Amino acid sequence: MSLESVVSLNVAKFGGTSVADYDAMQRCADIIIANPQTRVVVVSASSGVTNQLVALTQAETSVEESKALIKKIASIQYQILDKLGNPSDVAARIDHILSHISTLSERLKLTRSKAVMDELLSQGEMCSSVFFAAVLREKGASASAFDVRQVLRTDSHHGRAEPQIEMIAELAKQHLEPLLCDQVIVTQGFVGADSEGNTTTLGRGGSDYSAALLAEALQADAVEIWTDVAGIYTTDPRLAPNARPIPEISFNEAAEMATFGAKVLHPATILPAVRQKIQVFVGSSWAPEQGGTWIRHQVKSEPVYRAVAVRRDQTLLNLHSLQMLHAQGFLAETFATLAKHKISVDLITTSEVNVALTLDKTGSDSSGQGLLSEALLQELSQHCRVRVEEGLALVAVIGNNIASTAGVCRRVFEVLETYNVRMICQGASPHNLCILVDEAEAANVIGALHENLFEA
Repeated sequence: MSLESVVSLNVAKFGGTSVADYDAMQRCADIIIANPQTRVVVVSASSGVTNQLVALTQAETSVEESKALIKKIASIQYQILDKLGNPSDVAARIDHILSHISTLSERLKLTRSKAVMDELLSQGEMCSSVFFAAVLREKGASASAFDVRQVLRTDSHHGRAEPQIEMIAELAKQHLEPLLCDQVIVTQGFVGADSEGNTTTLGRGGSDYSAALLAEALQADAVEIWTDVAGIYTTDPRLAPNARPIPEISFNEAAEMATFGAKVLHPATILPAVRQKIQVFVGSSWAPEQGGTWIRHQVKSEPVYRAVAVRRDQTLLNLHSLQMLHAQGFLAETFATLAKHKISVDLITTSEVNVALTLDKTGSDSSGQGLLSEALLQELSQHCRVRVEEGLALVAVIGNNIASTAGVCRRVFEVLETYNVRMICQGASPHNLCILVDEAEAANVIGALHENLFEA
């Protein structure tokens, strides 16, 4: 088969629950074999592995705790290996990776290098890519594992690296595209490398982003995100039992949903898809026959209310300074300080002498470190009084023409009558209305909003 003979090229991504064990990988392999257009597969680490690797990176983890974590990671890998029948080539590669994990863990006891942390955190994806390629071969497909670090070039900001788009395209054409003619390539999500060849990571949840970046570089027609739910719903079904699946949504709506907490899709995934107008499919690897959600440049229907999303664990910064009153430059100085510390602002409201803003945790540091460092707070305190509020949740009503449709605020606010709303943002985008509430009340707010907007 030549690459030119492939009518369309798909890139498929499988998350941690989809490649959690041998049986799960079998189901995913069937999905790949059923669609000959899928030539690139991006995998996450098996479910639970990344969390254990993150625990290994923590300074407070003792030597004994580290040994126990490595044993748990090895147990997950060996259970898959046993069901594969212990092929010698696969067994040797897995043993090498596990040995490397142990070595990196010991090295972290001597140095708190973020480069070493990234190298350690990438090893879960290395294992699952080796296994998944082997499962495909077991089913008769021609498949091999490919080290994504040959292609996915980033800067050197370890823990939250920034992809270098043009270089990725060049390297993909050179190293990856020629391999697609006669085999399925299985590679790692979440992982990249800088110009020196040092391993980097894209931040937590970055595997979706990896798949979209590779699809963009290869000029693919579609990205398939296979997870444990059958597409995108009007809200989390656990919060509203009558939530229903959405057959198709626009890029703009999907970007809002991903940004504001729809966990089935990483927010950054939409960016490469929008640049190249690559359609994105979200479906369940556990039940592919149920279909899923297509995200497209153009959709047939654009309702005012499309979904309600929630993003928990929100931090609100309240900055107070009399320098703001009839003065210029305060916001510029504030944003420059946040940018210096690699922090993006999410929502913002202002008054005469106060600025309230929430922080964007999208793609936060792979090692799980918090955004608000002591150095940042001290620097902000030099020109304003800083108050930090935590334990909040951001609820977003997502749809179309929200800012120009009469009656939206009435329908939303009548639901919120009995709840304390800490912040409201509306008008910057035609696709959302956002409210910040106490995290303990978020589930009830979501349920009430969904009932009023979608079930009434």
